[in-house]
Amino acid sequence: MRFIVTSSSLLKNLQQIGGIISANNVLTVLEDFLFHLEGNTLTLTATDLETMMRVQMDVSNAEGSGRICIPSKILLEYLKNLPDQPVTFIMDEKDLSIDMSSSSGKYRIVGEKADDFPKEPAPGDTSEFTMSSVALIECINRTLFAVSGDTLRPAMTGVYFEMSADGLGFVSTDAHRLVQLRRNDISCPTTGGFVVPKKPLQQLRGTLPADESQLRLAYNSSHLFVSGPQISLSCRLIDARFPDYRAVIPVDNPYRLTVNRAEFASALRRVNIFANKTTNQVLLDINGNSLNISAQDIDFSYEGKETLSCQYSGEDMKIAFNAKLMVEIVNNLDGEEVILELSTPSRAGIFRSIEKQENEDLLMLLMPLMVGI
Repeated sequence: MRFIVTSSSLLKNLQQIGGIISANNVLTVLEDFLFHLEGNTLTLTATDLETMMRVQMDVSNAEGSGRICIPSKILLEYLKNLPDQPVTFIMDEKDLSIDMSSSSGKYRIVGEKADDFPKEPAPGDTSEFTMSSVALIECINRTLFAVSGDTLRPAMTGVYFEMSADGLGFVSTDAHRLVQLRRNDISCPTTGGFVVPKKPLQQLRGTLPADESQLRLAYNSSHLFVSGPQISLSCRLIDARFPDYRAVIPVDNPYRLTVNRAEFASALRRVNIFANKTTNQVLLDINGNSLNISAQDIDFSYEGKETLSCQYSGEDMKIAFNAKLMVEIVNNLDGEEVILELSTPSRAGIFRSIEKQENEDLLMLLMPLMVGI
């Protein structure tokens, strides 16, 4: 089989799916891209056994059809070091040779049999719904940062997709913070939920187009299948029960602190420089319409303090948080101002944007630290 493709276009598409390939593989074929030529359409596939991702692209002067596995590392290195120009590929499925020629020269590598490449799981007994590509990207961006890295609690190492009659929810937590995002513009076929691992979500976020093109999301008890106009992905779901996150969300946080989001985040970053590097603890001392942010590291006699103006309704309060986690939360909210809902120094604080997005309800929660810890 034979085809011609521009080097930059092929490189871009391979890089989109290349993040799926793991660094250490037991099977050498898992280090390959699967090339499948049919007509003038070239389908590129990568997998790590848990996740499989495909992207389609158009080629020219195609002759024949077939499949072959090409080593990813050497192919990517070749394309990265090649100026943008047409490249002719000639592949022989019998001796597994791949000849690549351009105006710069000719090269040959040897691939592997396509039959050795893992098969995609059959999408049997699935339910499905649709949503726009840009909406899915936004939901992933909002929640992925709060996913846990603790493999001893596997359910928390992914994002929980929660389906209900009033829409679709996305939930992530690492036991210190929690993000709950609900969209009421998505019609779900059933109620229930499933947990999607972090890696395939990272891949989707980096490859999906940020437009209104519609994606089809199909799922069963073990896999999620995402398909769009040019990109498709299948991944194994995390086989674990997501914790009852609603139990940690306070039902009544009557005190409300409103502060400029950018100024708040900037002050937190500066004060945290002087905080204990183990806890990153900063103290919020709210007194009337004045917010005092302070931190200290007793071991090195470091201290830092800043004061911001705010709007506050409630009793004066001192409450401590992990500044590093709080900055991430504030940075993932929209608008000029952020609202912090509080009740007591020992109960979680709830962060919200003062400007709500259409069809979206976003809540971010952060557990407090004991003062002095």
